[in-house]
Amino acid sequence: MSLWLKRALLAASFAVALPVTAANYTIGTGSQSGTYYPLGGMLAQTWSQNIDNFNMRAEVTAASVENIIKVASGQQLVGIAMGDSVLAAAKGEAPFKQPMDISVLFALYPNVVQFMVPADSDIQSVSDLKGKKVSVGAPGSGTRVGSTNIMKALGINEGDFKAQSLNYTATTEALSNGQIDAGVIIGSAGVGAITELALTRNIRILSFSEDELNKINAALPAYSGMDIPADTYNKVPAFTAPVVWNVLVVKKDLDPALASQMIDTAFADMPKIQKVISDAKNTTVENMDRLQGVPLHESAQTYLDKNAGN
Repeated sequence: MSLWLKRALLAASFAVALPVTAANYTIGTGSQSGTYYPLGGMLAQTWSQNIDNFNMRAEVTAASVENIIKVASGQQLVGIAMGDSVLAAAKGEAPFKQPMDISVLFALYPNVVQFMVPADSDIQSVSDLKGKKVSVGAPGSGTRVGSTNIMKALGINEGDFKAQSLNYTATTEALSNGQIDAGVIIGSAGVGAITELALTRNIRILSFSEDELNKINAALPAYSGMDIPADTYNKVPAFTAPVVWNVLVVKKDLDPALASQMIDTAFADMPKIQKVISDAKNTTVENMDRLQGVPLHESAQTYLDKNAGN
């Protein structure tokens, strides 16, 4: 475990609620080349423009794990995180040393597990990654947690391959330059980093068999399979991959009145956000509780009960 993560977890153990009277807030996102950052920026703008005495900015982070820790320790008001990382945080499972005091504001959209290789690579499945140089995601990211857990579910441990800890941009650059054999990005179908890579390099994305998906779901219930159509990326064939929902994470004791304002405002402005962020088409009232195992914030549950089906 990195020194940064140990310190962050220690800080979280002494967490106190973020004062709701503060004028300035942050939303934890991820790499600027992913979907978290622009979506977080749109939400921050919506809330800042429509909630009195409220100013928020999107913060570039290592994504899920860092965001959860910062929310739990009061350094961020809200953070975007992948469902498997949120489940691990709620239970106090690795990489978290104790349960995190968090709840879900609402679900956003599903992330696709995308193992990228050069188009002419002899790597055809995850089992072929043994002995290879593989970027499994930046430290503190949901990609790193998810990719290593998925490989473990299929019988491949970190000692079986040469792990590289790179963020989205560094992963695609390393793959493009031949410095790694494969790279993992867990992000939306059509995520910018892979879209840009596919325009300049011929790549494939590994497809998972039904047997592999069943093994992953048995070990990691937050994941299910999804078919991704051809040409989601330039010249990339269709593939089947595990997906996991992304959610907005807040502290359990976030002021209910503020939480209600954030939910009301976000869904009122969602049509505008969906015009800019295509993945936001999945951000609906009906999908608010798509992540099972971590309760919605009390204001979110009230909103869902009142508005579901309307």
